[in-house]
Amino acid sequence: MIFRRREGSNNSCGYCKRTKIELTTLTKILTYCFDKWWRPVLVFGLTALIMVLCELTNKPKLQDYSFLLFVLGFLGLISSTIYQLVKKRWRFAIFTATIIGISIVAFFFYSIALFWKDQSMPDTYADNLKIPTNIKITEPLQQTLPTTITDPDFYIFNSMQPGLYQYAFWTKRIDKGQIYLKAFEVTQNDPLSVDRLKESSTISVYNSTDSLVMFQIDKENSGYGAPFTIYEGDWGKPYAARFELWFIPDNGGQERKLKEKNYKIEGWQR
Repeated sequence: MIFRRREGSNNSCGYCKRTKIELTTLTKILTYCFDKWWRPVLVFGLTALIMVLCELTNKPKLQDYSFLLFVLGFLGLISSTIYQLVKKRWRFAIFTATIIGISIVAFFFYSIALFWKDQSMPDTYADNLKIPTNIKITEPLQQTLPTTITDPDFYIFNSMQPGLYQYAFWTKRIDKGQIYLKAFEVTQNDPLSVDRLKESSTISVYNSTDSLVMFQIDKENSGYGAPFTIYEGDWGKPYAARFELWFIPDNGGQERKLKEKNYKIEGWQR
């Protein structure tokens, strides 16, 4: 019994030591990050600069990541203000809070400027593109599902605005996996909406029967699937695009192309 008590006591002491070490480490981290009031301000300034520079690249994925980085920098600035208040460093707290207020106002006007920039500077991608006449090119369907499908196939549908599209895939027996779209301008073979198309068009599929089954994005919440976006081009400037349907099996097999079609499309006017 004496041995057990000592063993329990030792375990308790070990737990207390580990907790104390963890708290000490956390305190050191907080002190390093926030004790110098200018450090969070500097980090926030760098994240704001990165966001502005990434906005100039016109790469949506890069813009998304830079905005997330900016938000983290802004949260750090708020945390710094709280830290200075707890430490009763009123001057630094007021200064940091002032920077937060100025940043909110600046971000508001920055967002308005970006909006007007997108509206006043139309996308010129499709200005000089010609639609070929020697290949089969079809128009996206309206919100009506085809009724004469007998073999595996997919169709592109117009959505709420030009540049926004949906698609549906009909297939018989197919292994568990995912399908997604790739898109290319026909004459130049330029990849379209590379940063987002795969993610926004991915659908999980599986059919163990010989009967045709239809698959759509978010079929439960949207009658014709959720839309994906083609960013290149502008309203009223149609061009030809090749849509390829790709399949990734869940069993680790090789990714393969199932089908491709040419469609007459327009880019989304942002």
